[in-house]
Amino acid sequence: MRNPLSTEHIYAGKVLVLNRETVALPNGQSTELEIIRHPGASAVVPIKDDGSVVLIRQFRHAAGGFIYEIPAGKLHPQEDPRICAARELEEEIGYRANQLELLTSIWTAPGFTDEVIHIYRGTGLQPGRQQLDHDEVLEVVEWPLEKAMAEIQNGTIRDAKTIIGLQLVFLASHA
Repeated sequence: MRNPLSTEHIYAGKVLVLNRETVALPNGQSTELEIIRHPGASAVVPIKDDGSVVLIRQFRHAAGGFIYEIPAGKLHPQEDPRICAARELEEEIGYRANQLELLTSIWTAPGFTDEVIHIYRGTGLQPGRQQLDHDEVLEVVEWPLEKAMAEIQNGTIRDAKTIIGLQLVFLASHA
């Protein structure tokens, strides 16, 4: 990552920081960009022994209502993404995974944010203890993987991290 020529801090909240940065571009020009700095996140595609996937139907104000997602959450400062994935899996759906395999790490919207989400496959699920935060309004749903793929196709599942995670798991299971 290149160092900005100058940075103006516009806003700092509990989830993100908004900066106005002057940057030098590879073509020799400079420009001013609004950049959201985010600590990153981890997400898990939880697969049960029977091959079904555990999703959440969660209220997301920014999306205008309930959407289907894989369990995910924000990294704590200096936190290992695998630890975050394990924590969020248990907190949101009440399962622990015996195995967490990193599938990929994605830039969510690199035109304006540095957020990276690390996506894992969680297998060997064992009951744990669901502990929702006060602002989490969700229900846990279990679907066969093929149904989840169909819900991507018909537009029911529209969350990017969820689509990517489910597609990677599906492709691996059909390789």
